[in-house]
Amino acid sequence: MSCSKIFSGDLTELTYEVIKYFQNDLSTLHSCILVNRLWCRLAIPLLWENPFSIHTGNYNFIEIYLHSLNDDFKINKYKIINKSSHSNILFNYPRFLKYLNTNEFIFSVDKWYKLVTSTTNSEDIVTDLKKLTDICVSLFKIFIENEVNLHTLEIEISSYQTCFSIIFDELILKNTNFIHNIRNLNLYYVYNYKENSVIKNRISQMINLQQNLKKILISDRFSLYRSLLLSKDYNCSNTLNTIIFYCVDFKGINNLKTVFEQLNVLESIHIFYCYSLNNSFTQQIIDLTKPFKLKSLFTNEISQIESFQLLLQKSGEYLENFGDEPSSSNQQILELITKYCKNIKFLDFHGTERQNSYQIINLIENIKQNLNYLSFNIIYDIYDTEIRCTNSIILQILGQALPSKLEYLCLNIFQIKVNDFEVFLRNSMGTFIKKLLIYNSHGQRILPLIKTYIMKKKRVKYLAINESLRLSFSDNVKELISLEDEVNEFKLYNIEVQSYSGLLINSCDYVKEIN
Repeated sequence: MSCSKIFSGDLTELTYEVIKYFQNDLSTLHSCILVNRLWCRLAIPLLWENPFSIHTGNYNFIEIYLHSLNDDFKINKYKIINKSSHSNILFNYPRFLKYLNTNEFIFSVDKWYKLVTSTTNSEDIVTDLKKLTDICVSLFKIFIENEVNLHTLEIEISSYQTCFSIIFDELILKNTNFIHNIRNLNLYYVYNYKENSVIKNRISQMINLQQNLKKILISDRFSLYRSLLLSKDYNCSNTLNTIIFYCVDFKGINNLKTVFEQLNVLESIHIFYCYSLNNSFTQQIIDLTKPFKLKSLFTNEISQIESFQLLLQKSGEYLENFGDEPSSSNQQILELITKYCKNIKFLDFHGTERQNSYQIINLIENIKQNLNYLSFNIIYDIYDTEIRCTNSIILQILGQALPSKLEYLCLNIFQIKVNDFEVFLRNSMGTFIKKLLIYNSHGQRILPLIKTYIMKKKRVKYLAINESLRLSFSDNVKELISLEDEVNEFKLYNIEVQSYSGLLINSCDYVKEIN
């Protein structure tokens, strides 16, 4: 009965919740548009929330945006808009925009402009940049005039520096209503952009305008945003609950205690491959009177193990996401994580040493009641027998350590042997894996085993396999999704084969999507 009411147009709120479930499934959302008027009205806003980040190669949506311009001389003189081609626009599409990345925005406009004008690299670069900037400015004016209510803004400084500066100075900072309700702010840094006090002041000014900011990501290899959170005018002390530090160098920052003490509702801190996590950093954390809720820690080389241990003693009970790059201190790090961190849900392991294999299995056993996402990545080296030994050990003992259910398992392993892989599959028979990814580089053919132990037992929902079976890096990698007959065979068992890159989870993206 409820199902029939949904399709007939009743229970609008319930229908919206059903459609929202497919928020990231574009093909399904397009199908929803065709069901009836209600479904169309509910699906269209989801499709237009973040169009600039959808990399399909189709940029026609930009022309639909520009069609709403009344008389913009700068754009009309370029004669790039065909008014008759979109004469029957049914929705106010700009109003649906919720997410915007400045670099992806300019990049998309640039791609669209070159497609509609057949512009090549041999064109006048200066003239081309002027036209690109005019189009971007016009689009932003459309968003501002339509009172777009952004939820996520990503400031990414890229090669489009001139265009970015004009948009930022003349439009974003001068139209505070456009950004007043931002909940998620991501600040990225690109290598070819020199540290600049003007840029720092612009971004600091924008942060100080925020009244509802919930989450901020700071990416900084050259200390560009080092002092932002230390501003006396900072307005988010009673709203900000999540901070993500990505590649930040904490060297010389001595005011962390002041920063964290003034954030009254801070619930989680995430650290991705940051630098200078040393005694100075740790001591500031230990001195906090508030809990330091470190939810994610993805590390490079840890040079001061004693300092790392003190950090885990302070925050280990909160840690939910952990990843470690190969280093000389891997063994000690894993032992400390096993000792202090019982609530890990997301584990990303990189390593080659045999003794680390046993320690990582001990860690999995210790956290299996919470573990939901697991990734193994072993560095490739044809001539390194230690790596091959590590792979064999992992596959032989991993299966029996897994929990009964995993949301995600990624095995990126060098030279998989059929015998080792069969042991893994047998030992893990009691585990259901929603998303299984396997990258089998220069190993033996494992697809027959997958069919026997995975497909016929219906033990996964989504599957992605990459295989390169010869000892030559020049060989093309074969993806299971490219084999039509095999894909159809898996489909008979309700298993959806997807591309490896499409199913792969980036740890930072995973954390960014956590509410």
